[in-house]
Amino acid sequence: MSSMESLAQLEVLCEKLYNSRDSAERAHAESTLKCFSENRDYISQCQYILDNASTPYALMLASTSLVKQVSDRSLSLQLRLDIRNYVMNYLAARGPKLQNFVTISLIQLACRITKFGWFDDDRFREIFKEATDFLALASQDHYLIGLKILNFLVMEMNQANSAMPLTLHRKIATSFKDQFLLQIFQISLTSLHQLKIPDELRRVPISLALRCLSFDFVGSPVDESSEEFGTVQLPASWRPLLQDPSTVQIFFDYYKVNDTSVSKEALECLVRLASVRRSLFVEDPARSQFLSHLMSGTREILQTGQGLADHGNYHEFCRLLGRFKVNYQLSELLNVEFYGEWLGLVAEFTTKSLLSWQWASNSVYYLLSLWSRLVTSVPYLKGDTPSLLDETVPKITEGFITSRINSVQASFADNSPDPDNPLENAESLQDQLESLPYLCRFKYESCSLFIINIMEPLLQAYTARSRLPASGDAAELSVIEGQIAWMVHIIAAILKIRQTVGCSQDSQELFDAELAARVLQLINITDTGVHAQRYQEISKQRLDRAILIFVQNFRRSYVGDQAMHASKQLYARLSELLGLTDHLVLLNVIVGKIATNLKCYAECEDVIDHTLSLFLELASGYMTGKLILKLESTKFIIANHSRENFPFLEEYRCVRSRTNFYYILGCLVFMEDGPVKFRSFMEPLLQVAVNLEASADAAFRTDVVKYAFTGLMRDLRGIAMATNSRRTYGLLFDWLYPSRMPLLLRAISLLTDEPEVTTPLLKFMSEFVLNKAQRLTFDSSSPNGILLFREISKLIVAYGSRILLLPNGTNIYRSKYKGIWISLTVLSRALCGNYVNFGVFELYGDRALADALDISLKMTLSIPLSDILTFKKLSKAYYGYMEVLFNNHITINSVLNLDTSTFVHIVTSLESGLKGLDTGISTQCASAIDSLAAFYFNNITAGDNPPSPAALNLARHIGELPSLFPQILKSLFEIIIFEDAGNQWSLSRPILSLIMISEQMFSDLRSQVLASQPLDQQQRLSQCFDKLMTDVTRSLEPKNRDRFTQNLTTFRHDFRAK
Repeated sequence: MSSMESLAQLEVLCEKLYNSRDSAERAHAESTLKCFSENRDYISQCQYILDNASTPYALMLASTSLVKQVSDRSLSLQLRLDIRNYVMNYLAARGPKLQNFVTISLIQLACRITKFGWFDDDRFREIFKEATDFLALASQDHYLIGLKILNFLVMEMNQANSAMPLTLHRKIATSFKDQFLLQIFQISLTSLHQLKIPDELRRVPISLALRCLSFDFVGSPVDESSEEFGTVQLPASWRPLLQDPSTVQIFFDYYKVNDTSVSKEALECLVRLASVRRSLFVEDPARSQFLSHLMSGTREILQTGQGLADHGNYHEFCRLLGRFKVNYQLSELLNVEFYGEWLGLVAEFTTKSLLSWQWASNSVYYLLSLWSRLVTSVPYLKGDTPSLLDETVPKITEGFITSRINSVQASFADNSPDPDNPLENAESLQDQLESLPYLCRFKYESCSLFIINIMEPLLQAYTARSRLPASGDAAELSVIEGQIAWMVHIIAAILKIRQTVGCSQDSQELFDAELAARVLQLINITDTGVHAQRYQEISKQRLDRAILIFVQNFRRSYVGDQAMHASKQLYARLSELLGLTDHLVLLNVIVGKIATNLKCYAECEDVIDHTLSLFLELASGYMTGKLILKLESTKFIIANHSRENFPFLEEYRCVRSRTNFYYILGCLVFMEDGPVKFRSFMEPLLQVAVNLEASADAAFRTDVVKYAFTGLMRDLRGIAMATNSRRTYGLLFDWLYPSRMPLLLRAISLLTDEPEVTTPLLKFMSEFVLNKAQRLTFDSSSPNGILLFREISKLIVAYGSRILLLPNGTNIYRSKYKGIWISLTVLSRALCGNYVNFGVFELYGDRALADALDISLKMTLSIPLSDILTFKKLSKAYYGYMEVLFNNHITINSVLNLDTSTFVHIVTSLESGLKGLDTGISTQCASAIDSLAAFYFNNITAGDNPPSPAALNLARHIGELPSLFPQILKSLFEIIIFEDAGNQWSLSRPILSLIMISEQMFSDLRSQVLASQPLDQQQRLSQCFDKLMTDVTRSLEPKNRDRFTQNLTTFRHDFRAK
């Protein structure tokens, strides 16, 4: 062997690769042995190892290396066939004696070759026959290998591979499904029948059956957690097999085996069988018989409880029960003879599950989902057969609520943050409660009474504790708060869904009012007495988060813009209970709670964020926004938004919330016309700015000044986000320019090395220069657009010239790259905002544009391409900037004036972006390359006038590296032909521009592509290339481009057809 003296040395290296605990030793072995998987000359060496090595690790190396080699898809057809035949013969001869991991690796190799050669030669498809030959041998070991081959073959065919285009994968998977999958499933069933005695063999056929049923039959993976994709689309040819009662029965039989891995997979198979599309059964009796068999099997499990002590089995069984109502109608369940008994058993099972809430918390929601679907079907039930839900559902609802209340005692043992506590994550908790409203509203009167009877004593106890001089037993109070929080979440979930089942709309509103009144009453209690001193307590924070969720849901149902005039019964009842006569009074309570939270929660970022989210919802609604502006509490917030009134503005951990807070206030202020009101609102910020301007340069390094400045930037960014019109933007622009701009320039010059200062400043500028909704539209006689760009240029130049001189820190992204990508975003938005005539700068000798472009290019060139591609945000900003540069500024002060090596580096980076996975970046790169190629064609290839200096520079660059354009064209064609690009239209643009530059370049590429294809395909593919240029003229006119794009789509389809 070329790199080693003997096979024995190789075996030692392999031992170290797979077994050594020394990472350096493993890395050395890996780098030494890498050649086997990367160099095709070593394929014969792998065969030598398989024939002669004595250790399993050497065999493993050879096998895994061959898997990587065949995944490359560039090996010749004959070589792949030879490897395949060798592996199958090897498994037949030596398979039973090999270690299991080596056998599996060799089977994976055979299956990978089979998939990648599926359409290349029919001999690859013989693997199915060869696997069945293994099953026919007398040896039990060979039988097991045969089943494993089928198992991994199904898995390989079902699994997309990054080395294969997705469309080709789908074609192969569909072909395999149509030809062999049913036969493989039949083999798995036959094996299950033959191997019913306890044996190690039984795991393999059950796993094979599960893989068959989990196959992606229609090109979209099955996801049982989503009802939308929850149907298994078995082909019609499978119908006889599913109508055979023994098919379902065999999985119930295997569930009874005392091996949890087998019983769990048997249940998984049953879950998929229960999810089979309804239309598979042509006749109702066949579907009813299939359903009856499934219900009979689950009934037996419910009666005996066998296997349900295992958590995996229990979870899968809950999923199986949950599938019944997804795929079958309530009337069909009712027609099953033993429906009543089955429903009673499921109800009893659900009740027990609710009592075991700690153990069954992740599974019980499948059961609640079943019950909620059952009750929502009741109004559509025809006939007189009783559904028996009237007796069972209220018990289950009460059981669920009781279990949540009882769970609090255990959860609040130490009143500390617990990520597993459902109350810690309010949003996910509401998702878990999504089935509950349907159960509660099924018998709403009794259910609401049950909830009120639990809620009233809790409210009384909580009110009594607020009047005590001290909090007393803190643990007990935490439990009360936890129990109330659960009840508030439950009421919030009920009010989220307005559904009329079993009682009238008016009566539903009355019950909603009764429940809502309890929570609205609670709002007054939470911030009084002793409770007003407990904002640091975790249980108090959880309770306030629950109240915020309730208010959000209640507002959407009864206070939203659409619900203003449709809730008379509810407000009549609320007026009787609490004196809340209309929307305005209720909104006053809500905004009062918002103000209290913002005042009192200085350090709890989560509650502040939830509160601001609710405030934003109110401010964003057209009607609610207008209404809350009338409230005294809202006027107070707008007039007194200082850190003295809202301490969270001073808290560093809530620093991100400042932007949201001022965005909301900005939205409210801008609802009403008037510069006077705006100036009054900005007075506190003006005072901060004046104080900062009066500070000495040395003081800018102190924490107090830095925090005040970054706070100001975050506040201004929020206000800038709220400006959505020319009028509102003009108010902010006049406030900021010219008086405040020197402060920004001074800060960025003095604190370039402080990213906690520069990042908020640059992000504010990024928002301020963004021309969204055409807000940056100045009068025709106004120089404001040009003046704004000059200020941007000063900031970018000041930042860029200093950041480039700083040494790289330990966290280079935070210290440098983040500021650079935001600077590029600022400049990109300014360059394409359509509010500056950039020709003015050169005309009058103003260096603002030239300096900004110059420093920005220096910043981009200071970052290695590998880092640009690694950091996603940096990558997006860089390529977005390059697109703007090539599209809008290719002739003035641009990349064409750079030296050739730098120019080539930038264009090569665009080619790298084309090949990336991000479609947005790929589109930006295609646009930039198209602009470059079109400029070359219009000014050099087809230009009539004497070339401009920029055109001469481009010609010089291409003259020094003539392979640049051909390489990009080749990359573009490879993406179009071999990959599933979602931006084909965008990619077609630069392809045509490059073809127009040189027909010879296109002709050479065509020859290369054809030479790489099999001989028998070359004539057909040559015709594809001929059709590509049909009716395409030598121009870049829009009609010509569209015609080429259509031809390219046809070319891609015809080229990839086998």
